[in-house]
Amino acid sequence: MTTPPSTIGLALSGGAVLGAAHVGVLQALEEHQVQAEYVAGTSIGAFIATLYAFGVEAKTMENMGNGLSWIDVTGLSLSRYALLSNEKLGKLLTKHIGQKNLEDAPIPLALVATDISNGEKVVLREGPADKAVMASTCIPGIFKPVEIDGRLLVDGGIVENTPIDTVKSLGADYVIGVDLLSNLIHNRPNHIVDVIINSFHYTLRAAALHQTEKADLAIAPNTTGFSRSRMGQIKKLMEQGYKDALHILQTSNLPQP
Repeated sequence: MTTPPSTIGLALSGGAVLGAAHVGVLQALEEHQVQAEYVAGTSIGAFIATLYAFGVEAKTMENMGNGLSWIDVTGLSLSRYALLSNEKLGKLLTKHIGQKNLEDAPIPLALVATDISNGEKVVLREGPADKAVMASTCIPGIFKPVEIDGRLLVDGGIVENTPIDTVKSLGADYVIGVDLLSNLIHNRPNHIVDVIINSFHYTLRAAALHQTEKADLAIAPNTTGFSRSRMGQIKKLMEQGYKDALHILQTSNLPQP
């Protein structure tokens, strides 16, 4: 009896600005002609995963990232829950894929968020893509929560930073997990945003390592020395993600289509 081919799933983790490394990983996957049939993302990984699921190529993502600044993705908020809003990030997504729903994606897509009222994991598979990405990337204390179906949602990293289980639930039986936090050595914070993001990621790291262990192929770019808030590092982060992913892919036995 012939063994059916493996279906490849791609799980992209959170990591704030470190998410630029995902773009380099995708470039390496494209060069190796590895195409995911399912994709899941958490936090900044949700933003990249959505672009990927709607067919945006890594080169286009690279061009998007070059020159990007915080003012391009954030704005002041009048909410009592936070000082900033990530609505501009949602608009940036819409600019590149149009006003789409998650269920419209050519590649089955799932994004992870957290219900801040009860701590439950919320997997988003339907509804406006921009709003879902805003929910998944909503770092508590920085961005105001996003309300979807009566639930106040924040960053999915709280419940599943590397969404291995989520992409498996879509139907993937071979999962490539990209973890941005496991190789990170924390640096002295420079400002309040660094303090909040550092504190947030400290709480995620142990769980993220356990999640990544479930991947059939784990790619963990070396993000040591990079800040999770400094946008000026985006180009170097993309290069680092590409280099590390290329090394792993060259020494791995990926399933054949």
